[in-house]
Amino acid sequence: MDKELKRVNKRRDREDYTQEAYMGIRKMFFHNEIIPGQKISYRDLAERLNMSSTPVIQALKRLEFQGFVRHEPNRGYYTEKISLEEITEIYDFRELIEVALLPITIVKITDQGLQKLKSALDRHLCAVRDIYLKERLMRDMELHLTLAELSQCRLQINTLKHLFDLLYLKYRGNILFVTPMERVDDEHSRLYHFIANKDVDGAAQILRQHISNVKQHAIVSIQRMIEEKMH
Repeated sequence: MDKELKRVNKRRDREDYTQEAYMGIRKMFFHNEIIPGQKISYRDLAERLNMSSTPVIQALKRLEFQGFVRHEPNRGYYTEKISLEEITEIYDFRELIEVALLPITIVKITDQGLQKLKSALDRHLCAVRDIYLKERLMRDMELHLTLAELSQCRLQINTLKHLFDLLYLKYRGNILFVTPMERVDDEHSRLYHFIANKDVDGAAQILRQHISNVKQHAIVSIQRMIEEKMH
């Protein structure tokens, strides 16, 4: 019995270390300490995270499965390069999910849910007014996920979370998030107004418009960045 307990505890320790490594590497992505197209040294990551290589390698395998890195035999791990096609697909998929969830959310939303959404909106509007700071990115994601979560459709919500991970980790969200702040604030505020008034058509129209605007600005930003690297 003692041997079995030790095995269980040892397995839990491995899982805890792998999770710690995974979250640490995610944080490096978010803070642009790991960038698209970069070769990743698991030994360097292990040193920076102050842990052994084993949990770091396990975390990289998890990130590979999620599409953040790729493994090349005998060469190691690399972050994926920027793909305009994938970025476009991500935003299109976001629009499909978020707009499809709107009618469900509006039917299910309670006064408490509406207050939760309003609080998320207020936090976004009060975030530091600098598009390159991480707080604004996080508050934007929080607002959109709060709206989706009010639908209680778990599969779509989890898919949406992964799409935000791709945008804000893999593609460095502070580069993508270049839509003028006043425009974003206005679109978010109008979206809340339509939801509060249970106007499904109005809410769907403004949400489509908002995601389309953000996508177009992101594409222009990435194209400009790619052109600058070529010169």
